[in-house]
Amino acid sequence: MPSTPPASPFRREPLALLGLTLVALVVSGIGPKDRFTWVLEVAPILIGVPILLVTARRFPLTPLLLRLLFLHALVLMVGGHYTYAEVPLGEWAKSAFGFARNHYDRLGHLMQGFVPAILAREVLLRRTPLRQGGWLLTLVTSVCLAFSALYELIEWAMALATGEAATAFLGTQGDVWDTQWDMFMALFGALLAQALLRRLHDRQLASIAAGDPATVQ
Repeated sequence: MPSTPPASPFRREPLALLGLTLVALVVSGIGPKDRFTWVLEVAPILIGVPILLVTARRFPLTPLLLRLLFLHALVLMVGGHYTYAEVPLGEWAKSAFGFARNHYDRLGHLMQGFVPAILAREVLLRRTPLRQGGWLLTLVTSVCLAFSALYELIEWAMALATGEAATAFLGTQGDVWDTQWDMFMALFGALLAQALLRRLHDRQLASIAAGDPATVQ
């Protein structure tokens, strides 16, 4: 009787990333700077992970997208633990380069465009008749900008509802143009992701279409 071949490491990767995400989530929730801010910042993870688990069998994501979602989750958890205005990496950069503020939140909003761009691209190419070209670029970028604007509206709503309790969540650090900068960074991230990762993403999408989402790294 032939032996069953060992599972591909790329088939085990989603479980490994899930495990690492849950461990990091627990660690980030130990003694955060502000518990309310931590809950708000990690809320996308608490919403997204169950959705991914429910849809994993009928809509397996590419390895590229799973890795990006993991990285984005780490950025959110670090920001939630320290609050974006006080993340040590941003404080180091502020001191080293003479920045007027902690720019870690800029990284967060860059990722807010970079990762959703690949997610939107994947859904559009696999679930709609849309194909490569200018319309794909336009719609993916528009989705990312819409998501960024929605997030800013959520921040505004939280500020209205909770007052000073949402100050750390807003993370404006006195910058009157913070909202515009946030949306610009999301726009830049969306365009950057499509420019840098389009070919790799297309190869992995072709692998899924061929019936083996784990064959392309």
